[in-house]
Amino acid sequence: MKAEKFKNEDVNANEGFDDRDGYPSCEGQPCANVADETGGQADTMAEPATEEPAEVTETERLASEVAEWKDKYVRLQAEFDNYRKRTLKEKMELVETGGKDVLLAMLPVRDDVERAVAAMMKTEDLEAVRQGVQLIAQKFTDALKQRGVTQIEVVGADFDEEVAEAVARFAAGEEQRGKVIDCVQTGYRLGERVLRFAKVVVGE
Repeated sequence: MKAEKFKNEDVNANEGFDDRDGYPSCEGQPCANVADETGGQADTMAEPATEEPAEVTETERLASEVAEWKDKYVRLQAEFDNYRKRTLKEKMELVETGGKDVLLAMLPVRDDVERAVAAMMKTEDLEAVRQGVQLIAQKFTDALKQRGVTQIEVVGADFDEEVAEAVARFAAGEEQRGKVIDCVQTGYRLGERVLRFAKVVVGE
């Protein structure tokens, strides 16, 4: 009788469990209880949230970059166009202003020439006329120097094709070979740049 009693107690103790895995059996009770008793394992089977495809994000990023570069290009083009117009205007103003300054500097020389011509018509003193012409020439030279125009000195120096043009050659002996013997037309510089080449006679 005791052995049969112990056997019945073992059967009662195992009642409600699945002999295969040791988990509570669903027989006779709702299956939802199984998920509750196992710590919510049924929730892990839920469907994952839908994410936006990666290619859509990449397309939007590229479109943003294209729009940004396009905006920079348009702005740069506008700035360059404004710079070009401003530079052109400044050049035109510089040419007009520069020409005006030179003409204003030449007008006093022109006045002196008129006075010299009038004086020559009334006097027979050639020495006075000569001195007057020399003064006018010096005044004209000074006006050019104030504008950066200087005379190129070539007579007696070696011929330099960078500043002079040989219009004739003359047999002047071994010592004068390759040197400038005479200047037919004076050359001038504007700053460091040759404004007009000197025309010279070169010895050979």
